[in-house]
Amino acid sequence: MPADAGVIPALTRWGLSADADLVFRALALLGPADGHRLARELGLAKARTKSALDELAAAGAIAASGGTWAARDPDEVARRLRRRQPPPPPEADRWRQHFATIEGLAGVAPPDRHARLWPSRAATRKRVAQLAAVERHEHLTINNEPVISAESMSAAQPVDRRLAARGVRLRVIDRDRPPLPATSGPPVPLGPVRYVATPPMKLMVFDRKVALFPADPLDLERGYVEVADESFVAALCTLFERLWAQGRDPHRQEVIPIDLSPRESALVGLLALGHTDQTAADELGLSPRTVAYTLRALMDRMGVRNRFQLALALGAAGAVPPETWQPTEENRPT
Repeated sequence: MPADAGVIPALTRWGLSADADLVFRALALLGPADGHRLARELGLAKARTKSALDELAAAGAIAASGGTWAARDPDEVARRLRRRQPPPPPEADRWRQHFATIEGLAGVAPPDRHARLWPSRAATRKRVAQLAAVERHEHLTINNEPVISAESMSAAQPVDRRLAARGVRLRVIDRDRPPLPATSGPPVPLGPVRYVATPPMKLMVFDRKVALFPADPLDLERGYVEVADESFVAALCTLFERLWAQGRDPHRQEVIPIDLSPRESALVGLLALGHTDQTAADELGLSPRTVAYTLRALMDRMGVRNRFQLALALGAAGAVPPETWQPTEENRPT
């Protein structure tokens, strides 16, 4: 019998996922349904719907009947969950204290509901695999660990590869560590990466809908918190974008200073004033072939393929040619 919407408790307060809460409400309001109908009516992927049904069945919140699922009495479900749910340990709320110190999050009220504790790294990795399996658009990561363990890398790499293979965009904000030898350094990221000196937290965001972060920032073995609260996840995404904008892009080309020889400087200056190879050669007392060889050697040093690129590279490097150049016996290049 469908229940009155006003008496359906939020199951997330007892640690169930947002998907499980949504499916339970649908069953309580609309009556029994099978997984295909629920997925269609709620707009959830079939895998997410099945995971939510499994979660509700394990919690005793729903029962199977003739190929369909039916919600148990919401009050009885609430009593059952209340009895089985132990009080959270004091360290489970340390993340709230930590968030109060982070710029951009200090003024955002942490959710009192929609927060679920995964009590260990092993449990968290299983949950990451579940969330990543249904991720479709974007995966955001902030890593602030001083050292990335081999265990963490071996757990993360297969998940990242599967996401990238499905076309999910991966972006990573990592701690700016000293460079390591190629044999011991972390793997090349599968998406864009930015480096920040001291990222304020460790974080994963799945499709901008669900966030995971350590329950105790000082002890990652105490588990992770999962939050699906829309406004709070949005605040975490805003923090990510701010750090991304401030981070160091390893692919941005740095301008390398270059010292020109007297001959190169004089030649560049004359060409900048509009001289041809021939007239520049005449001014410098060189052959046109020597001028061509000099420019070719300069392009090779600057890593460019033509004279236009050479002019841009020299300008960026600060090798600005003089406005005028009058050769004399004293300053004529040799």
